[in-house]
Amino acid sequence: MSTPKNPNDPDSLSLAPSGSKKKADFSNVQSGSSSTEADAPKADFSNVQGGSSSTEESIGEQTYTVQKGDTLSHVAKQFYGKASAWNRIFEANRDQLDNPDLIQPGQVLKIPPQAD
Repeated sequence: MSTPKNPNDPDSLSLAPSGSKKKADFSNVQSGSSSTEADAPKADFSNVQGGSSSTEESIGEQTYTVQKGDTLSHVAKQFYGKASAWNRIFEANRDQLDNPDLIQPGQVLKIPPQAD
């Protein structure tokens, strides 16, 4: 009759003859995998085009290209009929203007719709 195996004692679960302390040698073990499934075809992205769009309404929004000698007050007078509305144009263009007095010829300003 054999000695009962103790699941909490790894040595008692060994397949080696009783009393042998020789450990298994796994130094030559190699791993790998294979499949009988065919390789999937590579995706073709050669015709992909980039782009972007927005759902934000731009109804009534215009642009104006700054000319030499322009000021935001002059532009506001032209579009809104009053020079004092310059701040509307300035706020709409904060992404490119830090100072309302420093607009440059060639800059394209967004002109927001006139307030009701």
